[in-house]
Amino acid sequence: MGALLLDLVIIGVYFAIILAIGVHFSRRNRNVSDFALGGRSIPWWAVLASILASEISAGTFFGAPGEGFLLRNYTYAQMMVGYLLARVVVSGVFIPAFYKHNVVSIYEFLELRFGPRTRQLASGIFLVTRSLASGSRLWVPTLLLVVIWDQINPTRPLGNWEQFWVTGGALVLISILTAIYTAVGGIKAVIWTDVLQIVVLFAALGFSVWYLLGHIPGGWEGAKNHLNHPGDLKLWEWAGNKPPSADFVTKYGAAWGTVKNVLESNYTVWAALLGSLFITLATHGTDQDMVQRMLTAKNKRQSAVATLLSGIADIPITYFVLTIGILLSIYYNHVIVDPTLPMDGGKPDSTRIFPYFVIDVMPGGLRGLVVAGVLATTMGSLGTALNSLATSYSRDFHFRLFETPDDEAVRVRIIKRSTLAFAVILILVGLATAFVKAHNPSLSIIGIILGSFGYTYGSLLGVFMVALFTKSRGSESGNRIAMITGIAVVAYLSNLPNDVWKMFGSTPLYQNFEWLPVITFPWRIMAGTVATVAVALCFKTQKSTVLRMRDEGISGSL
Repeated sequence: MGALLLDLVIIGVYFAIILAIGVHFSRRNRNVSDFALGGRSIPWWAVLASILASEISAGTFFGAPGEGFLLRNYTYAQMMVGYLLARVVVSGVFIPAFYKHNVVSIYEFLELRFGPRTRQLASGIFLVTRSLASGSRLWVPTLLLVVIWDQINPTRPLGNWEQFWVTGGALVLISILTAIYTAVGGIKAVIWTDVLQIVVLFAALGFSVWYLLGHIPGGWEGAKNHLNHPGDLKLWEWAGNKPPSADFVTKYGAAWGTVKNVLESNYTVWAALLGSLFITLATHGTDQDMVQRMLTAKNKRQSAVATLLSGIADIPITYFVLTIGILLSIYYNHVIVDPTLPMDGGKPDSTRIFPYFVIDVMPGGLRGLVVAGVLATTMGSLGTALNSLATSYSRDFHFRLFETPDDEAVRVRIIKRSTLAFAVILILVGLATAFVKAHNPSLSIIGIILGSFGYTYGSLLGVFMVALFTKSRGSESGNRIAMITGIAVVAYLSNLPNDVWKMFGSTPLYQNFEWLPVITFPWRIMAGTVATVAVALCFKTQKSTVLRMRDEGISGSL
């Protein structure tokens, strides 16, 4: 009981510090640039910590060890290759363009290059996608409360609807607290709380490895004695896991069968080199949520340093987290017998194994700090989402559609009110996701919403690439057709219409062509980007726009 009280005290103190940070920075937001970009005064190392904190979200903190636990290898880490390559492009092309034109909402650059309609369409896609993605993720860390309850009351686990009320209540509380300190403190409050959160999460990861190696006989060498199955400790996956049938090879050839196999597999070398490259170009180059952190640095050089170093740091962090999952597999399968281990279909539940370890093994105090850190990481990700959503909406829509005084104090108030409004929207999305999860945990709507950016961000990346790498291609009307085409192509190739239709218990809407792959998530943004660029290049930029770009020093090829 004493340990539990200590945990609660630490959690309370932690959240009090976060709110104090928000209040502290509230006095320094004199204008929109201060509120949205921190006055471009954040040191590079704080920007680096904020980027890492956003990437090591609660979903990654729990999900990546689950991948290691399930696969018992490092193939998931292949994706880091593309992540790092993409950061080189983002820091060398995207960031300089945004700094050069002094944008606050990155979609302002699209208006400079093409016109207002492209800007508003791109911003609208971001607003909808980010609201769905961030809102639906809110319930993930609140599942930690379910693990705590089941640990304290092993004979009385929570049912699905009880889980909904517990997670829903926590979701609302976390969102309200986040909205308060984000609306009060702006992006500075978000970034400096991210710095605190990354320190806490690193401490949790370090303790986990230390404890597991200390309790597995023989340490790492002892663990490797149990890792002797095919695929254990594998670093690379080349061919994919869905080899074509002999009949398919006869009809369409072995070469296309190999390509189809790769496009239908998640973790391969090809997904690492190409799929993850396009994913990171989109998330770190065209998503206001992430780019806004980068634009808080003092200049483009410091922003580039933070971006590149975050990619380098991601590599050991990912291997570290996967190692925790692999060690957990050895610990719970070969070292101890735990009858209260969370199960799924007769096997240990890989998605809940690390939260269970945190609650079951970590000592009082550190456990409370980790729980607070995980919940606060959610607040950090949510805070940036709220800030970026409010910034994009205000800059791209409200200030343009409604008469707004040219007064910075008034404009900051509008962004703060928008922050609170988006908090309500995200709460509703999160509650809807938790409701669906409680009603029927097997429904695919969860995966669809969580991966929503994969269906739409290819179109965003495509139009940005045309803007950055060409001088006279792309137009207002052509961009709309191209972006809609990109979304439609990804939806079809990923079988999204059928997945949505199946939620109603109906037969499929259509049958895919046998030779077409049903692409997995690493390939969706690449497919959308290729389709968008291909269509956009068919349209020529108006001559008057090209001349204006030349006069204003806007170069598509930088």
